Amino acid sequence: MADINYISQLVSGKNPVEALRALAALFPGEIVFSTSFGWEDQVISHMIFANNIPIKVFTLETGRLFPETYYVWNRTMEIYGQPIYAYYPDNTKLQDMVNAKGPNSFYESVANRKECCGIRKIEPLHRALAGNQCWITGIRAEQSPNREEMSDVEWDEGNQLIKFHPIFNFNLEDVKAYIKQYNIPYNTLHDKGFPSIGCLPCTRAVQPGEDFRAGRWWWEDQSKKECGLHAVQLNDLKE
Repeated sequence: MADINYISQLVSGKNPVEALRALAALFPGEIVFSTSFGWEDQVISHMIFANNIPIKVFTLETGRLFPETYYVWNRTMEIYGQPIYAYYPDNTKLQDMVNAKGPNSFYESVANRKECCGIRKIEPLHRALAGNQCWITGIRAEQSPNREEMSDVEWDEGNQLIKFHPIFNFNLEDVKAYIKQYNIPYNTLHDKGFPSIGCLPCTRAVQPGEDFRAGRWWWEDQSKKECGLHAVQLNDLKE
């Protein structure tokens, strides 16, 4: 287990680009960034690619993404000329689930939705993170109440690595201003009321006054809005 205090001190006082450079030097070849091509992730991709920071960028290709997401993915690769590595669900597990329950079983129960997220997102994530020591994410503190309790540097017990959130203290206006300043491509669904964009069948626009993640799995109890990708404890991966 890496020393959280040392990592925290290493990035303290540094801007996001400086912090990413420092971590890339500390964990050469063992540091990755996961993007889902939302506002926040596009900001971090720009920081990494535009500054030639040696951090591998990957995404989880669930097979159910929005057309707009695929466009941003392709456009980002065109602009920066850098690879973005795709991790797909295990073919056998996915086929077995769809053959037994149909393509939209996640609407039928929480258990089914968690099974789908587990196959399409959690298991591929574990493969993407395997062998690495540091995971960069686009989490921001203001995105949801449980995220406000987090820190910009964390130990991920489930994946046994350090997590660093370089724009943790950015607010949404900071993110938008950064995108405008550097002319970064972004998902146009954000302009249509989608603050958080996941799989197409599981994401809708939010209404004025609704929670940031109200558009995710909207047919379920609104009290929990995480699929498990950023669970702090291993047991929370079932949430």
